[in-house]
Amino acid sequence: MAVELLQRMSRLRLALQLWGAPGGRALKLTRAVAARGRVTLFPHHSGLECNPAALGVFPRHQYSTQAVENKEEEPLHTLITNTESVQGSASKHEFQAETKKLLDIVARSLYSEKEVFIRELISNGNDALEKLRHQLMAAGMALPELEIHLQTDSEKGSLTIQDTGIGMTEEELISNLGTIARSGSKAFLDALQNQTEASSKIIGQFGVGFYSAFMVANKVEVYSRSLEDESLGYKWTSDGSGVFEIAEASGVRTGTKIIIYLKEDCKEFAQEDRVKEVVTKYSNFISFPLYLNGRRINTLQALWMMDPKEIGEWQHEEFYRFIAQAYDKPRYMLHYKTDAPLNIRSIFYVPEMKPSMFDVSREMGSSIALYSRKVLIQTRATDILPKWLRFLRGVVDSEDIPLNLSRELLQESALIRKLREVLQKRMIKFFMDQSKKDPEKYVKFFDDYGLFIREGIVTTAEQEVKEDIGKLLRFESSGLPVGQLTSLMDYASRMKAGTRNIYYLCAPNRHLAEHSPYYEAMKQKDMEVLFCYEQFDELTLLHLREFDKKKLISVETDIVVDHYKEEKFQDSRPATERLSEKETEDLLAWMRNGLGTRVTNIKVTPRLDTHPAMITVLEMGAARHFLRTQQLAKTTEERAQILQPTLEINAGHALIKKLAQLKDNEPGLAQLLLDQIYENAMIAAGLNDDPRPMVSRLNELLTKALEKH
Repeated sequence: MAVELLQRMSRLRLALQLWGAPGGRALKLTRAVAARGRVTLFPHHSGLECNPAALGVFPRHQYSTQAVENKEEEPLHTLITNTESVQGSASKHEFQAETKKLLDIVARSLYSEKEVFIRELISNGNDALEKLRHQLMAAGMALPELEIHLQTDSEKGSLTIQDTGIGMTEEELISNLGTIARSGSKAFLDALQNQTEASSKIIGQFGVGFYSAFMVANKVEVYSRSLEDESLGYKWTSDGSGVFEIAEASGVRTGTKIIIYLKEDCKEFAQEDRVKEVVTKYSNFISFPLYLNGRRINTLQALWMMDPKEIGEWQHEEFYRFIAQAYDKPRYMLHYKTDAPLNIRSIFYVPEMKPSMFDVSREMGSSIALYSRKVLIQTRATDILPKWLRFLRGVVDSEDIPLNLSRELLQESALIRKLREVLQKRMIKFFMDQSKKDPEKYVKFFDDYGLFIREGIVTTAEQEVKEDIGKLLRFESSGLPVGQLTSLMDYASRMKAGTRNIYYLCAPNRHLAEHSPYYEAMKQKDMEVLFCYEQFDELTLLHLREFDKKKLISVETDIVVDHYKEEKFQDSRPATERLSEKETEDLLAWMRNGLGTRVTNIKVTPRLDTHPAMITVLEMGAARHFLRTQQLAKTTEERAQILQPTLEINAGHALIKKLAQLKDNEPGLAQLLLDQIYENAMIAAGLNDDPRPMVSRLNELLTKALEKH
């Protein structure tokens, strides 16, 4: 009942937005419905106060993956007060010599975006809270309110960030804030090497995040009071010039409070909306409650960190819409969690909507958000998945990801490559499972997203990976009814004993494939043939080359290979229905003279029945692709010079027999007929992209054919 009500609420909100109802009015109506229905989206977190406006990054999208309180307005809740006062005189300290230089690098060039200083300071606060939680739980003590608060002051041009975490002593302030790369979080991790649960939740790793504040600050003040030192609090102050001061302070709450006095060109970070935008972008999923000016703003659940069994389909739908900025539903969803060979927490979605031309473009890039311990690192992580999987939407969170010093960029390493391989393999397995679970649904997916799969085969270097991706391909087959698709694995399972080749034929549709001279030539072999209709199928199979130790061969190439093997095929027609050996030799000599350099050879084939002739070229598919992409051969002679084609004729076909008569009686008409037979064969082979030049010849042929009638 609750799920049904929530789904109705979601549709109602969307309708109000589409009708142009003001956001506040729609939100109030939603809250009123929630109040009457007494709905709690996440029962195990029902005590948390949450603000549906927390999706500030996308202000028109209000989604129900938020906990909802059944009241009109939640009261403000803030811990930030001005109760601190300095006691006595301050002592001056200098940053270490190398730290001064590094401080300038951090403040001026380490980070690509100034806004990330908020992410770094919130992450530091999260670490302080995690340390406190661990210590109190280890001691069997009750937990206090574990929270992070932010407060903007546009008049003073300042931003305050305060946590109720473990705090710092005077010595820790000097060592942690006076030395870059001397990270309290790093030291804590070192001390907890054997305690995985606690160490996995510490975000800070490098000890430089705090100094990002100096990108935007004229001055930074830090008030801190350690849990281990109940009596004293301290104030740390610096303008980032190389000197900092420390003094005792009274009225300091346990934890850490940072006041950032912003530079003139950075006053935007004293505005509530701007700070909210940054927080919801980077820190929306941290473990502890996060308040901005008294209102809770991190209300979304990190679904990828939850037990898949606890997540409903409707929650996935809403989370997908949030993460993908979309209105459709996901057609497929994979919630993947593993600790070996790497720690991975992830959710992947395949959109219901068919990809547009823009989506297909390789310039689009990744749509996977990269998190490390629920803190956003990249909104579009290009190195986490191979490019052919860029149609996926979702999140990857891994503690093992090697980040650079600013935690903005991935360090390309064997670990990143391993992560990419693991995720690619898992996605291939997922699609394979889906194809068995619901074949019809998978066929629709392949119809919409098959181009990406083909791209994966073409752009992948390793044969083993190519074949893994090749398991996802689907084709029609000469051995199956029209419209029924088969995989390469299923084809292989039907192969006759001793057969080592998988045969395929590329054609625009099944009718043309079944009436192709090349398919007709294969009938004597009685082999199943895959029909490939898409433009890039041929290129894909050329790159794949083999599958499960079986060669992928086009029927056109197989015909040429048979010639080299000197395989003999019998013409089943009576000799009276074919040209005699003498007539055939005379005709071949005349045809060679008439076609000249357009062909390399002309021969008779017994493998054709209804077609008068066909063109054979070694590696026909590669030749076609070469001609399409290189645009080198403009004339028929130039094409022939590249292709080295052979014209194979059917000595029992009516056109060929008539041609043998006309060459002596009406040589002009015979030449027109020969040219047309050659052009028809080139078209059937897909080697003539522009048939317009032969229109005048066809008109002349028709005129001469009708002269006697």
